[in-house]
Amino acid sequence: MPTRRRAVLILAVLAGLALLSLALALSVGSIHVPLNEVFATLFGSGGEGMSGDVVRSLRLPRALGGFACGALLALAGALLQVLLRNPLADPYVLGISGGAGIGAMLAILFGLSISGVNGLAFVGALAAMLLVFGLAHGDGGWTQTRLLLTGVIVAAGCGAVVALTLSVAPEHKLHGMLFWLMGDLAQGGDPLLPLAALALVLAIALPFARELNLLARGSDTAQTLGVAVGRLRGGVYLVASLATAIVVTYAGSIGFIGLIVPHLVRLALGNDQRLLLPASALAGGSLLVIADTLARTIVAPQQLPVGVLTALIGVPVFLYLLARAPLARR
Repeated sequence: MPTRRRAVLILAVLAGLALLSLALALSVGSIHVPLNEVFATLFGSGGEGMSGDVVRSLRLPRALGGFACGALLALAGALLQVLLRNPLADPYVLGISGGAGIGAMLAILFGLSISGVNGLAFVGALAAMLLVFGLAHGDGGWTQTRLLLTGVIVAAGCGAVVALTLSVAPEHKLHGMLFWLMGDLAQGGDPLLPLAALALVLAIALPFARELNLLARGSDTAQTLGVAVGRLRGGVYLVASLATAIVVTYAGSIGFIGLIVPHLVRLALGNDQRLLLPASALAGGSLLVIADTLARTIVAPQQLPVGVLTALIGVPVFLYLLARAPLARR
C-alpha cells in the first residue's frame, strides 16, 4: 500500500477512535444518556429536558476540553522528544507544570476566583519557561543535556515551593489544591482556548515536519542538510512550552500522556513526524477523554482526578515498554 494511502488510513482509524471516545464521554456518567439522544441533542433534532442539558452544558464542553488537552500534551511530548533526542522527555520535565502549580496554589491560597487561578497559573508557567530557557542558554548557547538538566532542577525547586504552600494552606483549601495538582477537567469551563491552541500548534508544527525528521537524526546532520537548527530548536521549545502551559492552566497537572502516547505511536507507525504528530494528537486526545470518562464513572457520583487515572494507565504501559526494549537503545 502506498505510503500516502497508509497514512490516510491510519489517521482515519484514529479519527474514528477519537469520535468514539467523545460519543462515549457524552453518553456515560451518573446519568446515562442513550446514544440516539446524544445525537439528537448535538444535531438539533431533539434532546430536550435534563439529558439534553447534561450533554450540552456539562459533558460536551468537558469532553472537547479534555480531547484538546490530551492532544496538546501528546504533541508537546513528541516535539520535546525530538528536540532533546531523549525518549524520556516529557512536557512536565522542563518545570513548566511546576511554575503553573506555584501560580495556581498562590491564587487558591489568597482566595482568587477561577479566572484568577487560571491567570496566575499561566503566568507561572511562562515564568518557568523563560527561567529554564534563560538559565540553560547561558553564555555559549545551550545543548539538549543542559536544557534537560536545567528543567529538572527548576521543576524540583517549583515542587518544593508548592509543597511549602500546601503546608501553610488552611485545611479547607487543601482539597481544591490537591485536585488541581492531580489534574481535574471539571473546572475547565469553555474549551475554546485549548481547542484554538491545538489548531495553532498543529498549523505551526506540521509544515516543519521534514526539518524535525532531520533534527531527529542529529543537529550536525540537520545543519548539513540546510536546517536552521538554532531557530528550529527555539521554535520547538516555545511551541511545546506554550502548549503545556495552556493545558496546565486549563486542567491542572496531567501526567504520562506526553510521555506514553508518542512512544506508542512511534512504535506502531515509525518516526516520520509528518504522520507521528497528527497521530499523536488524535491518540492523546482520545486517551484523555477515555480516562476522564472513567474518572467520572468509577466511583460515581464522586469524581476522581483524571491525573490519577492517566498515571494508573501510564505506569504499567511505561514499564511494559521499558521491559520490552530498553529506552537507551531507542
